Amino acid sequence: MSIGRRMSDRPFDKERVLPLLDQGFRKMVPYNDALGLTAIDCAPGMCVLKLPWAEHLVGNSETGVLHGGVITSLLDACGGASVFLALPSPIPIATLDLRIDYLKMASPRRDVIARTECYKLGRNVAFVRGVAYHDTPDDPIASCAATFMLSTKGKPVVTRGGS
Repeated sequence: MSIGRRMSDRPFDKERVLPLLDQGFRKMVPYNDALGLTAIDCAPGMCVLKLPWAEHLVGNSETGVLHGGVITSLLDACGGASVFLALPSPIPIATLDLRIDYLKMASPRRDVIARTECYKLGRNVAFVRGVAYHDTPDDPIASCAATFMLSTKGKPVVTRGGS
């Protein structure tokens, strides 16, 4: 079963989709696996991923704060996942544009959570917005706006036996 597929004749089944999402994004994008990204929540067009704090991801060893580049990667991956969760069937996608506004420094030695939403699916482009935070989306570390090209060359994210 593909992680992007939502069957119109049955309701969204988060208990089934969440492990497929987690497995698919780690398997298809080795960088997501190297960062340790984990899917922790999802709904149609919405995804929440966790980036665990790790010493090798720190940008400044004196502060212990995660590097801004890995927070960008977290928001990009989460945005792509929200697009897959909005699609009626799986197709390849690619990040077309990604804007990150850093609002404050992350806290030292703390995991970062990202929550993104695909709020519009066009014919060729999907539009996403989201935030990265520690405890609540109302106190963001960074916000993002992104566009993703649909039906690009490449393979859709699928699991074994999927189409």
